[in-house]
Amino acid sequence: QVQLVESGGGLVQAGGSLRLSCAASGRTGGRFGMGWFRQDSGKEREFVAAISWSGGKTNYADSVKGRFTISRDDAKNTVYLQMDSLKPDDTAVYYCAAQVYAPSTVEAGTRSSWYDYWGRGTQVTVSS
Repeated sequence: QVQLVESGGGLVQAGGSLRLSCAASGRTGGRFGMGWFRQDSGKEREFVAAISWSGGKTNYADSVKGRFTISRDDAKNTVYLQMDSLKPDDTAVYYCAAQVYAPSTVEAGTRSSWYDYWGRGTQVTVSS
């Protein structure tokens, strides 16, 4: 079993930056892709970004491409989401997710059902 804990959320003004972290613990020796999803109140959870277990493949939602950067540090069992030029529309609870090693068509994919472990989320609020 893998446990994921997000951190780094907070309140920022539009145009500001935040870096989210997701620390994994438990049985972390396997090959896991990692993803970030977000969910604002009254809306469905949506894909934000993902990275393959090797770090060689990344995937971004069009709404964040060019502003957000996902990375991972396997030595620390941690995945990061650097968020720049934040907008009020980025306000949401951000969740990290771990994906058991999967074929290339699924790895670092956009569907939440393709991920196996989830953190409890961290709130990001961007004021206008």
